[in-house]
Amino acid sequence: MGTQPECLPERPVRRRWARGREWGPLTALTVLVLAGAGLWLAGRRTAADAVWAVGTLAALVPAAWSVLRRLWRRQFGVDVIAVLALAGALAVGEYLAGAVVAVMASTGRSLEAYAQRRATRDLRALLERAPRSARRRRADGGIETVPLDRVAAGERLLVGPGDVVPVDGTLEAAATLDESAVTGESRLVQRAAGEPVASGVVNAGAGFGLRAARNAAESTYAGIVRLAEEATARKAPMVRLADRYAAAFVPFTLALAGLAWALSGQFVRAVAVLVVATPCPLLLATPIAVVSGLSRVARRGVLVRDGGSLELLGRARTLLVDKTGTLTAGRPRAAETVVAPGGDRDEVLRLAASVEQLSPHVLAAALVGQARERGLALGEPTDVTEEPGRGVTGRVGGRLVRVGQFAGELPEWAERARDRAELAGRSVVWVADERGPLGAILLEDPVRPDARRTVRRLREAGLTRLVMVTGDRPATAEQVARAVGVDDLLARCAPAEKVARVRDESRRAVTVMVGDGVNDAPALAEAHVGVAMGATGATASADVADAVLTVDRLDRLADAVEIARYARRIAAQSAVAGMGLAVVAMGFAAVGKLPPVAGAFLQEGIDVVVIVNALRALRGGLRRRQVPPATRELLERYAGEHGGVRDVLAGLRDTADLIATRRDSPDCLPALHETHRRLAERVLPHEAAEERHLYPALAGPLGSADATSTMSRGHVEIRRLVDRIGAHLAQAGSGPLRPDQVPDLLAALYGLDAVLRLHLAQEEEDYYSLRE
Repeated sequence: MGTQPECLPERPVRRRWARGREWGPLTALTVLVLAGAGLWLAGRRTAADAVWAVGTLAALVPAAWSVLRRLWRRQFGVDVIAVLALAGALAVGEYLAGAVVAVMASTGRSLEAYAQRRATRDLRALLERAPRSARRRRADGGIETVPLDRVAAGERLLVGPGDVVPVDGTLEAAATLDESAVTGESRLVQRAAGEPVASGVVNAGAGFGLRAARNAAESTYAGIVRLAEEATARKAPMVRLADRYAAAFVPFTLALAGLAWALSGQFVRAVAVLVVATPCPLLLATPIAVVSGLSRVARRGVLVRDGGSLELLGRARTLLVDKTGTLTAGRPRAAETVVAPGGDRDEVLRLAASVEQLSPHVLAAALVGQARERGLALGEPTDVTEEPGRGVTGRVGGRLVRVGQFAGELPEWAERARDRAELAGRSVVWVADERGPLGAILLEDPVRPDARRTVRRLREAGLTRLVMVTGDRPATAEQVARAVGVDDLLARCAPAEKVARVRDESRRAVTVMVGDGVNDAPALAEAHVGVAMGATGATASADVADAVLTVDRLDRLADAVEIARYARRIAAQSAVAGMGLAVVAMGFAAVGKLPPVAGAFLQEGIDVVVIVNALRALRGGLRRRQVPPATRELLERYAGEHGGVRDVLAGLRDTADLIATRRDSPDCLPALHETHRRLAERVLPHEAAEERHLYPALAGPLGSADATSTMSRGHVEIRRLVDRIGAHLAQAGSGPLRPDQVPDLLAALYGLDAVLRLHLAQEEEDYYSLRE
């Protein structure tokens, strides 16, 4: 069954406990240092030293335990210098120096803990989506709900509307299924009785019977869960940026401290070197820059779970991206309505949407949404029935309307519509009455307008290899791959194949995987950085991922990569500059010119410089063009008009097909007049307004007025072709089209169709994707 228990929110007590663990030690140490300072100013220096010693010891014990545990795991980091500095300060009685070092080290740990607290590596959502029970048919004909582990192969089950199919099985009746969670196929699938169905897919139609072919543990969905668990378990712990400097810095520090002690015979000089060398530029600069980056990407609608993931995102070179819901919208859209000769396109869509209002499946929502966007008044359906796998039937205003598949013989116009849909990789929903089909609604999963621009930005940010992996059909996948400009393509890809491909790419370079479905969860867990399109509701993939896009915009991924690279660069700059200053101070400490207390405060000064530089990660680094609010309003307005232009395009294509196939029909000239009228009244004014208002406003964000010159040339060509159609109408007068007019007229009609489609796509990609 598809029932999913609600996720309980994190309890306030747990949140307070987490915050206390992060900032409690730092707060306590700061209070001790200030209390000691107060006692020292009051003349009670022995008490002040005691307070500072307690603070030093309080920091030393957990720090030493942490270092020992890491050494046991054969991990070596810069924390060892802080431990030696704290221990040395206690040994020579430099308690204030030790306390100051303790505060600095605790600050770095607190910032790092804050960044790590959001790491949630469990598979909660994936497991919660997994069905836990099933409806089983009893021998007496009744239905009982049983735990999933009690379902055996051969038993008969009932899968209700909206339920997740609990086990792999065979359909006892036709069904409409949403298989995107398992296969990545974006379109709803109609399965006939007797066909196999995999667990984890969703029943998008009426209830149906299922005969179990396997038990739950052996079924498809259980395998997806196991793949995700195994991939997550294999992922190695992230190595902090600071630790990569330890290989050179720690041995150098220890050697210099030992040399100063050996040559002078004064252990206090070695302590002074260690105090000055305490890697606070690393312990502070790195987490501050990373937390700043985390904060920035969160404001852009990208939640990165931890600093290690952000750092890896900044080093990524390969991107694997799922198609459905990532490069495409993931939701069907009515792309075109084809009607019978003499039919009314709006009326066909209105009838279909009216009947579909009571249907729960995704295609119905697409039709109803499209009709409402067009402002069509939907009627109240009566006598509505839904036949699984076939469609919906009902009456609208007393008229019988059937929406779905059509079993009879198709007329010529309908065959052309079917062939057109097949070539374009679209789904067809037929709208019919008692006499036959009235029209066909062609549905598509459109490429996101910002997809190609985002791919370009990702390349500019340093990603050198982009691969699209999808469970969709090769023909459909190849069209999307060409549209967005990826380097490689893997179609009809099962979850296990995705995992294998991610693993293979990860061996060669730091790899990012982007997806939105449950079938993507294992691959997201396997990648160095998994990014989930969380806004589409794919909670399973989101919980496995290292980053989640909380807004349904792919361009925010490019923002995240650019911010991650910038934050990592700032962190490295701060660390190197801080260490350089520390090395100079270490030289003075080694020759006795800088005692431990002075060195500790000097190190604090270095820390201030480093922190100020690290805070630069809060701004800068983005290549995005700033779009003024007034220009965004223009973009919104003209983008909204594109739907009307596409409606005219559909009629343009119908008219061209009519003239091409039935040039002697008396319907040709009236259809051509209507098409020309709509072009003149709706398309040309839209293009002219863009030329006057929108394109000049885009000169600033795009860098120059020349940036829109190519699109302006497109406007000129569109007007030329419309005028050419008008000239043919003038020549034809009131009579039929002359045979010698037809070839040139068809060239103008089909040419205008191609130019307008390309022009709209380019505007949406290059201009309208600039909207915030």
